Amino acid sequence: MRSFAVLTDSACDLPPEMAEKHHIDILNLKIALDGVGYTERVDFTPEEFAEMLRHSSGMPTTSQVTQFEFFEQFERYGREGVEEVLYISINATGSATNANAHAAAAQFHEEYPDSPMKISIVDSHSYSVTYGLECCRASDMLAEGRPMDEVVDYLNDRFARLELVITAYNLRIIRKSGRVSAAAAIAGDLLGIHPVITLIDGESHVVRKVRGDKMVVSAVINHCKNHMVPGTAYYVGVTNTKYFDEYARAAEEIIGYPPAGLFHLGSAVCSNTGPECEAMLYEGAKRER
Repeated sequence: MRSFAVLTDSACDLPPEMAEKHHIDILNLKIALDGVGYTERVDFTPEEFAEMLRHSSGMPTTSQVTQFEFFEQFERYGREGVEEVLYISINATGSATNANAHAAAAQFHEEYPDSPMKISIVDSHSYSVTYGLECCRASDMLAEGRPMDEVVDYLNDRFARLELVITAYNLRIIRKSGRVSAAAAIAGDLLGIHPVITLIDGESHVVRKVRGDKMVVSAVINHCKNHMVPGTAYYVGVTNTKYFDEYARAAEEIIGYPPAGLFHLGSAVCSNTGPECEAMLYEGAKRER
C-alpha cells in the first residue's frame, strides 16, 4: 500500500526507466496517422514515431486522455488505499486532458464521498520533459515526506520559470499545423530557412528565422544562453540521435558547461513540428501569471 501516487500523461516524454525509478504512473495519449490508430509508449517508441512521421502522407492527430481513463485510474488508487494523488498535466490550453482530469476527480468524489483520498492537479503550461523531469522531483519530494501543498507550490513556481526553444529542419508538418504560415514554410524549405520557436506558458512564438543547418544550431543554443538563468541546468531534446553529439558539443562550447541531460521528443511535440526537430529546455526568469 502506498500513501501517495504521482500521475502524468505520455506527453511528458519521460523515458520508461526514469518513470519506473521514480514510481510515476503514465496515462498514454492516442495518436492517429494515415488512418491507423496507435497508443503512445505502447505501439511505438519516440524514435519509431519520428520514422513513421517521415514516411507518412497525412497529418498526425492526437487524442486527449479521457475522463473515463482518469476515473478508472482514480478508482484504482482508491482501492489500493492511496491517500494523495498528484496529477501533473500537459499544457491545459493545448489539450483537454487537464480538464478531463478535473472532471474525473469531481466524479470520483461524487461517487465515493466517503473516500479520504485527495487529488491535486497541476497544469505544467508546457510540453515534454519540461514537466516530465518535474514529475520525478515531485515524487522524490513526496517520498521524503514533504506535504502535498509544498510540492504543488514548488511545481507552480518551477513551471513559471521553465522554457522550451525548438527548431524544425523540415517544415512539412509544421506548415500544416499552422505554427508557421504555408507561404513562409514553403519558402523556408526552398531556401533552407529554419524557424526558432519558443514554447512558453502554452504559447508558441517564432523568435528568429535562420538560414542553414549549422546556423540554426548556434541560434537555438544562443537563445538558450541569452534567456536562461546563468549557471542553471539545461537539457537538449532531439528526434534523431544523430543530432545528440552535435548539439551537446556546441552547447557546451557556447554556454560553457555541458547539458544536464539529453532526451527524445515524443509525439505531442512532433505532431506539430515534424520528425526533424530539436529543442532545449532551460530555466528563465520567473514569469507572473
